[in-house]
Amino acid sequence: MAPSRSEAQVIEVAGHDVRISSPAKPVFPAAGITKLDLVRYYIAVADGALRGAGGRPMVLKRFPKGIDAEPFFQKRVPENHPAFVDTATLHYARGTSAEEAVIRDAAGLAWIVNLGCLDLNPHPVRAEDLDHPDELRIDLDPMPGVDWSQIVDTAFVARDVLDDAGLTGWPKTSGSRGLHILVRIAPLWDFRQVRLAAEALAREVEHRAPGLATARWWKEERGESVFVDFNQNAKDRTVASAYSVRPLPDARVSTPLSWDEVRERRPEEFTVASVLERFAAIGDPHAGIDGAAGTLDGLLDLAERLGPAEKPPRRSSADGRRASAMPLIEVARTKTKPEALAALDVWRSRHPDAAAALHPADVLVDGMRGSSSLWYSVRVNLQHVREGDRPPQEPLIADYDRWAGRTWPSSPD
Repeated sequence: MAPSRSEAQVIEVAGHDVRISSPAKPVFPAAGITKLDLVRYYIAVADGALRGAGGRPMVLKRFPKGIDAEPFFQKRVPENHPAFVDTATLHYARGTSAEEAVIRDAAGLAWIVNLGCLDLNPHPVRAEDLDHPDELRIDLDPMPGVDWSQIVDTAFVARDVLDDAGLTGWPKTSGSRGLHILVRIAPLWDFRQVRLAAEALAREVEHRAPGLATARWWKEERGESVFVDFNQNAKDRTVASAYSVRPLPDARVSTPLSWDEVRERRPEEFTVASVLERFAAIGDPHAGIDGAAGTLDGLLDLAERLGPAEKPPRRSSADGRRASAMPLIEVARTKTKPEALAALDVWRSRHPDAAAALHPADVLVDGMRGSSSLWYSVRVNLQHVREGDRPPQEPLIADYDRWAGRTWPSSPD
């Protein structure tokens, strides 16, 4: 008989005892996956998961109320962490610091899952050298209206750019709609240089595939294209690593692929159940990634040839915020995504003619990272609505105060 939700279970993993609280708690109800099932999944794929996340400080993205509630982000490792979990102190660009968790074995994976983490979010550095990334991350992020074939075409253009720079890319599904390409590099460059190299790659992909891909920073300017998100290489950024389980009802997994599979497979094929079978059958397609570290010289040379990236116009609105060149209106700010979508529906009902003229990429619902959780911004780009028919900026349908309840240290006298 399965343990009750209130009954903890201790399991032995990699020579350590790991306590799993509420092991029978449903984590993915539609897929029939419990907390203990998720622990066992990560133990089974530990060789691959640790290849992506092991030895790296990570942000803990915790879902204590399940996948239907917003997670919170915890940078600081819990004080009562077990001895088999290492730590590393990261110093952030805004002057703060945090002692983050560093896992090195399957017991660490089980411990993280017990905290309510579903996916793994490591930094692109090793705990032994926090200032020099050993991984460049290419995040192919599709705008609404973009299908999988366009993402795949962009991925192969990116691979060509990497080949020209003498680098090897290792593709994986993001576990959502996009695709990641991981590039191991020698830890010889700082974050600024790695981000510059990634931006050069993104600009070159856009140059080789105009209309297919974009490196434009402002979302409303991208159209229906694949954004090559170079800013995932900025300091403090993390992405879900290989074999991470994503918070979707089907328990979808961010899955490493071979290049031969990229055109043939689809993200929805890879779930906890199917990846367990796949890993047992073929192992990890990224098994050779650590032996393929390269140099950034080629991409940095490309950055020099391209010259400085075009900067957006220095314009601002009356309140000092950036003023977009596009006819943007803001609809709502909400605590959760369902609330954001509900506010968007209200706006559509108020302005049906304008709503009918919108293209998929004109609707901008963005998860914004707060200090420890997400909030959502809803905007509409009216570029495809005739100028005389464009609704004006109205009071926000919802205006979530993301600072509510926060206290600030008082200023010294």
